[in-house]
Amino acid sequence: MTARLSLFGNPNGTAAKAAAQFGAASKTILQESSLPAATQKLVLLRASQINADGYATEVWSKNAASASETATRINLVAAWRESTVFTGAERAALELTEQGTRVADGAGGVSDAAWANAAEHYDEDQLADLVMLISLINATNRMSVIVRQPGGDYEAGQLG
Repeated sequence: MTARLSLFGNPNGTAAKAAAQFGAASKTILQESSLPAATQKLVLLRASQINADGYATEVWSKNAASASETATRINLVAAWRESTVFTGAERAALELTEQGTRVADGAGGVSDAAWANAAEHYDEDQLADLVMLISLINATNRMSVIVRQPGGDYEAGQLG
């Protein structure tokens, strides 16, 4: 499988400039947020799985492994509800991620219960960072899926 289009094909094009801004915004959260790095990677991985973005699923699973995340936890992200390896805070972030990612599924958006649960574990700045991270990865996933960016060639650490 090859990508239909490289969004960075014309570095002076508006798409490349806009995509670079998405990357810069994501980098800000990843590097400056007080959200635990493991939580960030779990959130990015889960949204990417839901959105069927093979490229981003590879990126975030490899980056998590490179950051010493266990294979068990990485493999169980897709079934986090049925596992015991995630903390209460991570579970709250994963629930917020799922509800924030599945808004088009007619699920009604993020429930008050999911928000309240997340608010028990994260302060307002961390919640704001979670909202931005979930929103950014969803937009990035959609770009990748539309152009059919294939997974399989990513080396850990190239991004985030």
